[in-house]
Amino acid sequence: MSITTRLTQRLGITHPVIQAPMDTIAGGRLASAVSRAGGLGFLGGGYADDAEWFPREFAAAGNEAVGCGFITWSLRKRPELLAQVLERKPKAIFLSFDDPEPFASQVRAAGVPVICQIQTRADAIRAIECGVDIIVAQGTEAGGHGGARSTLTLVPEIADLIASQSPGTLLCAAGGIADGRGLAAALMLGADGVVVGSRFWASDEALVSANLHNAALAARGDQTVRQSVLDIVRQRDWPARYTGRVLRNELIAEWYGREDELRKNIGPAIERYAQAQATADPQTVAVIVGEAVGVIQSIEPAAVILERMISEAETLLARGAKLVS
Repeated sequence: MSITTRLTQRLGITHPVIQAPMDTIAGGRLASAVSRAGGLGFLGGGYADDAEWFPREFAAAGNEAVGCGFITWSLRKRPELLAQVLERKPKAIFLSFDDPEPFASQVRAAGVPVICQIQTRADAIRAIECGVDIIVAQGTEAGGHGGARSTLTLVPEIADLIASQSPGTLLCAAGGIADGRGLAAALMLGADGVVVGSRFWASDEALVSANLHNAALAARGDQTVRQSVLDIVRQRDWPARYTGRVLRNELIAEWYGREDELRKNIGPAIERYAQAQATADPQTVAVIVGEAVGVIQSIEPAAVILERMISEAETLLARGAKLVS
């Protein structure tokens, strides 16, 4: 059996699963492993502030077809990096957080599919106006940065919007999807596929330390929180509308709700964070996972994760069909 959707047909992939372009976590090994297993892997270009990262990780991906993702507002500071990535003929470009232009037009002119992640209906309307190929409706359950809408309600609303205004645009669901149950549910909500972050974060190939992996395995979804403390400490100037979901830790407990005070006394916190990075101390550094951490029980190869997700979804979809008589 296989799950065939508009996404698999449009991108020429076997499974309707895209690996999220997690900033610096999703390197060439992870992206290529997901693509090799039948999904579509992405390099996490993130803030686009390390030009050397791109050639190194594209080389690590080898001959596998992979895409590359950017944090759009940060890409505006280094727009030349997009042209350099396009020269490598990525499978797709994934833009997140901010208006897609002028980058969407540049990517389309290069003949590369454009994926745009959105958090609201207004974002989706703008993405449609920009002619993107695939919209990713990201719910607040997701790890890392995002908005306030839930996956369960955002995805069908955007599916209806696309059906009425731009039927050729594809839709993926993101946020809280970590197994076959999430994939099957997303397809029933009207998505053509899913974008998976946290589950691939917890893979052998992800660029994550053992300390952070172990902290995530010991956690449950209730232990995540949306916050801006870590952005302040890391001196990442995120637009106010986006907060980052991470595991709660001692640093967040100390400063959550006291962000203005933190900004006024930032020096010691920056030094503390830098020291903690050297040892990957999860009580200080960001453990960037979503609410789905509660259903993640092990660190495994990306191919094993993907294959099990597809098998579970196939079983559930077949079982669901039998409920109709």
